[in-house]
Amino acid sequence: MLDKHALSERDICTKFISPAVKQAGWDEMTQIREEVNFTKGRIIVRGKLVSRGECKRADYVLYYKPNIPLAIIEAKDNAQPVGAGIQQALEYAETLDIPFVFASNGDGFVFHDRTGTGDTRETTLALDEFPSPNELWRRYAEWKGLTPAGEEIALEDYYDDGSGKQPRYYQVNAINAAIEAIAKGQNRVLLVMATGTGKTYTAFQIIWRLWKGGHKKRVLFLADRNVLVDQTMVNDFRPFGPAMAKLSANSKTIERDDGSKIELTLAMDKKRRVDTAYEIYLSLYQSITGPEERQKLFKEFSPGFFDLIVIDECHRGSAAEDSAWREILEHFSDATQIGLTATPKETQYASNIHYFGKPVYSYTLKQGIRDGFLAPYKVIKVHVDRDIEGYRPQAGQLDREGNEVEDRIYNARDFDRTLVLDDRTKLIARKVTEFLKESGDPYQKTIVFCVDQEHAARMRQALVNENSDLVAENSRYVMRITGNDPEGQAQLGNFIDPESRYPVLVTTSRLLSTGVDAQTCRLIVLDREVGSMTEFKQIVGRGTRVHEDTRKFFFTLMDFRGATNHFADPDFDGEPVQIYEPSDDDSVFPPDDEDTTSDPSGDDEEESREDETIIDGGDRPDITINDGGIRRGKIYVDGIGAKIIAERVEYLDESGKLVTESLRDFTKRALRKHFASLDEFLNRWNHADRKQVLVDELAAEGLALDVIADELGKDLDPFDLICHVAFDRKPLTRRERATNVQKRDVFSKYGEQARAVLRALLDKYADEGMLNLDDTNVLRIPPLNTLGTPVELIKAFGGRAGFEEAVHALQDELYQEVA
Repeated sequence: MLDKHALSERDICTKFISPAVKQAGWDEMTQIREEVNFTKGRIIVRGKLVSRGECKRADYVLYYKPNIPLAIIEAKDNAQPVGAGIQQALEYAETLDIPFVFASNGDGFVFHDRTGTGDTRETTLALDEFPSPNELWRRYAEWKGLTPAGEEIALEDYYDDGSGKQPRYYQVNAINAAIEAIAKGQNRVLLVMATGTGKTYTAFQIIWRLWKGGHKKRVLFLADRNVLVDQTMVNDFRPFGPAMAKLSANSKTIERDDGSKIELTLAMDKKRRVDTAYEIYLSLYQSITGPEERQKLFKEFSPGFFDLIVIDECHRGSAAEDSAWREILEHFSDATQIGLTATPKETQYASNIHYFGKPVYSYTLKQGIRDGFLAPYKVIKVHVDRDIEGYRPQAGQLDREGNEVEDRIYNARDFDRTLVLDDRTKLIARKVTEFLKESGDPYQKTIVFCVDQEHAARMRQALVNENSDLVAENSRYVMRITGNDPEGQAQLGNFIDPESRYPVLVTTSRLLSTGVDAQTCRLIVLDREVGSMTEFKQIVGRGTRVHEDTRKFFFTLMDFRGATNHFADPDFDGEPVQIYEPSDDDSVFPPDDEDTTSDPSGDDEEESREDETIIDGGDRPDITINDGGIRRGKIYVDGIGAKIIAERVEYLDESGKLVTESLRDFTKRALRKHFASLDEFLNRWNHADRKQVLVDELAAEGLALDVIADELGKDLDPFDLICHVAFDRKPLTRRERATNVQKRDVFSKYGEQARAVLRALLDKYADEGMLNLDDTNVLRIPPLNTLGTPVELIKAFGGRAGFEEAVHALQDELYQEVA
């Protein structure tokens, strides 16, 4: 008779839970998914250590239709009560926005109804009482208030390209939330999704489902960057094919993500006449509106032409009542309008929440970092003496033009805006260069944000002089990319291309603060104030994309202007991994073992856009008036000097909390959580037949022991590392352990060939630290393969069992001593 208590959790799933679910009418191929990983696992950064925490995995997710989840089941083995997994399942269900929650141990189900539409919130069901898909959908539709027509909209199919690509869980949540809101008649919908989380792909799936089902026949997608429109057309929106066109008179060939090229389809001719035969239109705001009536091309369309409008990056003024963009939305006021933003704006001057209503779904930077979809970051705070103390010119101090400098105290807000201290610019360039060189990778993509375009030009020159060797290799090593610099703008594509090495260091003012998908950007430098929380989040978003191919798992934010004080603002939702503030003599590169913890302007863009006449190519600095009444621009003062007076690094631990400790202290604390005492560790180590399993278990939780070994600079076995770091025992090197075993002459009971094998294994351990010595494949590699064939060598021990016994005895001897 089957002993149910002896079955594993997986056996319980296979023999009891799956049959019960299928018997209730759930289709195994289209409605049931098992062992569903829905997060990537948080990226944990500690000194040179970068690891991932465990991803979250649901035992079962049940879907009414693909990507429309209804229920979750958490399974446990039969030694536990039937409802043992219910709290874990509820946590997962809240994240996945799933209403019906089940737990089971194979005897039955505990059913928790998050909708509250049933008679009781939580009840126990027999195995043959599991509800059917139609029953749960009926309860779901009733809870959501969906009419039959609304249900039809909510159940429209997702686009499936046949590749097996699935939207991430939060994208599913956002797509379904938007569709359901529209299905219930809501005509203004706001989605808040952090930069780098796939807003455009999310928008595509929403539009596809509404358009394909015939619920929305003509669609307008609005953005404020050419690159956003063009890349959207050839990548995420590509399946719309010939039904799609761009509202532009300028033809352009664009490269897709897969490397192929395509010429954009245009819905406007050279005389700016609009073709109304298409169904999906994409446009820049600037292409169809402007201050003059002749520029308001959106009026070529009747107010009822579009029935769906999607506004990308709607935080940048589209909802402001006096905005030129707002009049587009008001012209098509009867259309359903969806706003997408990473940073909802709510100020006395502008409010997209007032216009669109509260978000139907939000996915923050903090959530993205926690789930492992976004890169965490360190912050280096650098304090310059002139910024802290201010600068007051000496009596009679002359500027570069020979004019006397006005006698007053100049502070950080003045520098590079009204007063230029050239030595300060050189100091910033030197510190940035120092960081790049000490990091070991001077080719990591870097954006330096400056006060204005003139400041970006000076910073470029200072960086060129600091990196003359690398600039000699390629002049594009340092470039300025600003709105008035066509040569720099032409290199924007190369900067964001992971395959292109150059340019590396880019100076800008605002051009790169939003919308640029710089996947491999590893360093962001702030040498200007950032007054707007919206813009600050956007700047941070330039680095949050993970790029696994180039092993970009985190980035660094170097702040010279105190902009990262926004971290202390309650509106900020993604803390840094590390903040570093060294003094003048310290290296700008954050150390791994001395970390100090502390608690933690407008959105105008410079890009030269089509259908736009530039009447002033540069930023206009604050104007001062000298004694003679002559208006002047910036004041340049040389030879004043500047120095660093403090720097600091902060970082987050694996739980997302700010901590102050070295890598060694972090490792010790984490190891002591695993092993309360030395005896407990020794017991687990000695009873582990395969020591590597224990090491892998630690690595999965962010404890890669080889990193701490590198920091200690010692050639230690994991056993000695743990004893030394966690329990303060004096470590022995692998060579010392191997020598001690040889001295004890423990091989004498074996024959000559067996002794030769054991000696070779011991040498291999001393050289390479092999933990799985009983793996017979080791007999196939040098020097063991010179001693005989694997069959002959195993036979020397009397067979495989004898070989494994001898190797385990060897391991016991290796780890006999604990200093």
